[in-house]
Amino acid sequence: MLIDDLEYNTEREHLIIPEYGRHLQKMINYAKQLPTKEERNKVSKAIISVMGNLQPHLRDVPDFQHKLWDQLFIIADFELDADSPYEKPSREELQARPEPLKYPQNHPKYRFYGNNIKTMIDVANTWEDGDLKDALIYTIANHMKKCFLNWNKDTVEDDVIFNHLRELSGGKIDLKESEEDLTDATSLMRSKKKHSSGGSSNKKSHHKKGNRNRKRY
Repeated sequence: MLIDDLEYNTEREHLIIPEYGRHLQKMINYAKQLPTKEERNKVSKAIISVMGNLQPHLRDVPDFQHKLWDQLFIIADFELDADSPYEKPSREELQARPEPLKYPQNHPKYRFYGNNIKTMIDVANTWEDGDLKDALIYTIANHMKKCFLNWNKDTVEDDVIFNHLRELSGGKIDLKESEEDLTDATSLMRSKKKHSSGGSSNKKSHHKKGNRNRKRY
């Protein structure tokens, strides 16, 4: 007799928000069938209290009550005719697809520099002439040189970077006549290797230190 009363999850009603469990969904289904709106309102408020106790972490969320009322109508499949202190959500609003993200459509000539370089150059063009702007320009040029070396894995003359910088800045930044050189390629690549291998070298040294006094048979 008991076996005949068993229910399988596959035969049960689909849980709309599983976190609240099946009993709360049954309570909401009961509220939907009540004959008067006064009764539905009373039971709905009681259900909201139960939901709040089941989700205590939501108490720190702004508009805590608003979220619970929205979830109440969602679990009711938007078929609960009860008054809410907030605007009721709609099925169309819930099922609406988000707007597609707008990806940058520009195709830079020198892709190995990345899109941010052009933004940095545009910012530098808006600054007033002076030591601060010069420092920014040389920082950008050195970063361009490092990007070029990451892509080319060889060497590059400063004139090449200066030409690219002049082109990307629309001719507003010209370092060809400058007497200051960019950081040499060896130093740029060494700093990169230092940052990339720092973690592994520490692990290796720690491993060697731990095995120093271990006996081997």
